[in-house]
Amino acid sequence: MKLVVNGEVREVSGVTTVAELLGFFKLQHKILVVELNRVIIERHQYESTPLQEGDQLEIVHFVGGG
Repeated sequence: MKLVVNGEVREVSGVTTVAELLGFFKLQHKILVVELNRVIIERHQYESTPLQEGDQLEIVHFVGGG
């Protein structure tokens, strides 16, 4: 399936939910915000939020520093 992730077209296979996409990119344990088609998805909804061909996602993860 082709998705637009952070402005780049990405081909992903075996991914049907936001949670699976985060696992695909090895981001499942990061503190982050996911926006799907301009709607912010809450963390507890990642497992139940389906993805479709052509969806647009922005994934922002936080980095601590000083």
